[in-house]
Amino acid sequence: MPTSAEPGTAASGPGAAGKDAPGKGADAGLAALYQERILDHYRRPRHKGTLERATGVHGVKNPLCGDDVTVSVLVRDGVVVESRYTGTGCSIMQATASMLMGLVQGRTRDEIEALARRFDAMLATGTADASLGELDALAGVATFKARHKCAKLPWQALLGALADGGR
Repeated sequence: MPTSAEPGTAASGPGAAGKDAPGKGADAGLAALYQERILDHYRRPRHKGTLERATGVHGVKNPLCGDDVTVSVLVRDGVVVESRYTGTGCSIMQATASMLMGLVQGRTRDEIEALARRFDAMLATGTADASLGELDALAGVATFKARHKCAKLPWQALLGALADGGR
């Protein structure tokens, strides 16, 4: 369930799921679409579960909020063939993990590291980046500095899994 500080709630405020404040025609529609995408991945996560044949596994926790995520990857010939995650946490962390696992399949570590830098830049600027696929819905998180850690946690676990044996 979303908490009062998560998208889809009155306390989340303008721009929680999109770059621009709701209420201005097309911007409002885009913000609503982004918010719905985040909530859809939170409510119906993709790529969630264990990966028994994993070549790399790494878990990270945020002790301040309780988010906890472990990412498992299966890498063959330097390419992520499959990726899964397990864990619990807020809607932002869960949605990020769900979207991220789909994005990285078929990519190399170098490509994933470049995407991680683009994601960080998106959080810094609030400007959606189409190269991030569905993760561009998280551009609105830029407004909420306290939620950046939530959005970055699955990336940290993924990069750790790649470092732990996902080459």
